[in-house]
Amino acid sequence: MRRTTLTLPAAPVGPASPLPAVRAPGDVHRVELSEDLDLPPDMARQLRYAPLDSLLPVSVRDGYGRTRADTALDALVIENDRLRATVLPGLGGRVHSLHHKATGRELLYRNPVLQPANFALNGAWFSGGIEWNIGATGHTALSCAPVHAATVPAPDGGEMLRLWEWERLRDLPFQVDLWLPEGSDFLHVGVRIRNPHLNAVPTYWWSNIAVPEGEHTRVLAPAEAAWHFGYEHRLRRIPVPESDGADRTYPLRSEFPADHFYDIPDGERRWIASLDGSGHGLVHTSTDTLRGRKLFLWGAGRAGRRWQQWLTEPGTGGYAEIQAGLARTQLEHVRLDGGAEFAWLEAYGPLAADPAAVHGADWTAARREVGDRLEAALPRERVEAAFAAWRPHADLEPKETLATGSGWGALERARTGHDLPGTPFAESTLGPEQRPWLALLHTGDFPREAGVPTAPLVSAPWRDLLESAPSGPATDYHLGIAQWHAGDRAQAVRSWERALAHGTDCRPLYCLAVAEETEGETARAAQRYAEALACVPDEAAEAENSTAATEHPTEPEETATAPTERTAKPEESAAAPAEHTAPLLPALIRAAVPVLLAAGRTDEAAAALDRLPAAARANGRFALLTAQVALAQGDAPAARAVFDRGFEVPDLREGDEIISDTWYAIADRLTAGTGPVTPAVRARARAEHPLPARYEFRMREV
Repeated sequence: MRRTTLTLPAAPVGPASPLPAVRAPGDVHRVELSEDLDLPPDMARQLRYAPLDSLLPVSVRDGYGRTRADTALDALVIENDRLRATVLPGLGGRVHSLHHKATGRELLYRNPVLQPANFALNGAWFSGGIEWNIGATGHTALSCAPVHAATVPAPDGGEMLRLWEWERLRDLPFQVDLWLPEGSDFLHVGVRIRNPHLNAVPTYWWSNIAVPEGEHTRVLAPAEAAWHFGYEHRLRRIPVPESDGADRTYPLRSEFPADHFYDIPDGERRWIASLDGSGHGLVHTSTDTLRGRKLFLWGAGRAGRRWQQWLTEPGTGGYAEIQAGLARTQLEHVRLDGGAEFAWLEAYGPLAADPAAVHGADWTAARREVGDRLEAALPRERVEAAFAAWRPHADLEPKETLATGSGWGALERARTGHDLPGTPFAESTLGPEQRPWLALLHTGDFPREAGVPTAPLVSAPWRDLLESAPSGPATDYHLGIAQWHAGDRAQAVRSWERALAHGTDCRPLYCLAVAEETEGETARAAQRYAEALACVPDEAAEAENSTAATEHPTEPEETATAPTERTAKPEESAAAPAEHTAPLLPALIRAAVPVLLAAGRTDEAAAALDRLPAAARANGRFALLTAQVALAQGDAPAARAVFDRGFEVPDLREGDEIISDTWYAIADRLTAGTGPVTPAVRARARAEHPLPARYEFRMREV
């Protein structure tokens, strides 16, 4: 095992939003279950069990742009004579590369750039490699966050890389142990999620593997049926491999992006493989606790191709995802009782199978061929034996620290005294975000000189501490957030109103605006937003210009270069920078303008955009808002001109159709003139004003 530095063209992840995540998260994974859908009882129960209804206490990460520059990333390399795995501890512990030395093959889709995009639960995420998704349905909130890393003795006497962190959405510690047994073609990964609390907690895990996508790439699993889930939010059972006239095990034979959750019969070995036209590729297997297997494909349609370009460098190859999780589908959460844990072993390695069998018309023969080749390369009993050998090592204390994650685990340990062998959350990891909360824990009050902490805590024990603390700007603001998260909306509003009385900044007004918006009180929400905007002086906005320029750039992307690697000395691996937040005014304007428009306060929306610092106006999100304001003011040509000039919305959300919706609203008005927008007008508008390819992000058939 060694440290290294990986250099990639990267867009900085940027700061967290300065506004608390009191809005409900998007519904991209909302399931609409039909009455006639016959679900297994445990699956039906878990589909309805504790869906995520709040991002609190995590912050939204939307401070990135699309300008990339060569960036040095701390990396850790695990290597034996057969494989080399490269891990990025500063980016969720992502396995960036898995290189098979014997054949010279890269087994993963290794993204040549690092381009954040809005796919994680809390925003920033990037594609490629192997990621560890914990928390709730979707990509983890830790996608672009540092995790703790250290060496630990491996079961075979060598070294193991341990990654661990405290997942804040569910308040659960987890660990990922990676090692390469001598002479092995398979990366071994031991995973453990622990519930140190007395109460049961909804749990979620999916290991997500990006694999190269090619015309002849086929994904195989031991199943004859799958649960199909697309961006229409419908779940349906389909046969494997063919449905609706096409073989869906080939990612490029579908038009639209979709999930296929393979229904593997009980007792069957759990595995999934992605093999190219020559029968070569990657296979993943595990112990039976990791039950589910999934294929995500982008499809060959215009939108899927656009998203592939969006996430990497145009002209490079695309990818699909093969995944493994705790439940049949990613739409479920699994109950983890108090004091209990989930633990399992995964293995990742190369596979070579007979291409005639893999790509033959006989699906039974194809999956038998792959299953037999896997059994020959890595027998099922050997995986079980490796898991049993790893279990005693899961509690071993780390030897050498290689990277440092957040201080949230240390804060929870200070509050509870939890003893978590193998995953120490050291007091030394406590940072500026945790120290005000540590003071509250020890003194019963926030330090007055600290101001209002930007990172909230919302669990019941912290809410109790806030309720017992003396009233003050920080206490009342954060108490309102905790009460809002708990569903006590009336008390939350009272707490935020008390915070205002203390003369704190505009964030309680923002929270009150969201509260009105949530209740459908658009006019009152707009008024609250107007008040919040009024309390942020333009002088502060101008002072933020230089910061905004680095956080929201939209200049043309640089040409990607191949990643380079050099050996680094231990002292060169810098710790992750302290958390910081974006300028307040642009974040507030972004939230306020749509509500001001909905309330008919169009001129105020335009005035709010005029207050933006010059650097922030270059962000494509504000260009889109500018077009929407112009349309609301009756100036459709000006709105269309914004699109004609061109813009990119760096944090466009997965499944969001706001760009195409705005384009067609402008087209309708340009076509109708001063007349009504009739169905005939709409049809003519779509014929005369087709959506340009650069704005095509619709992930479903429209």
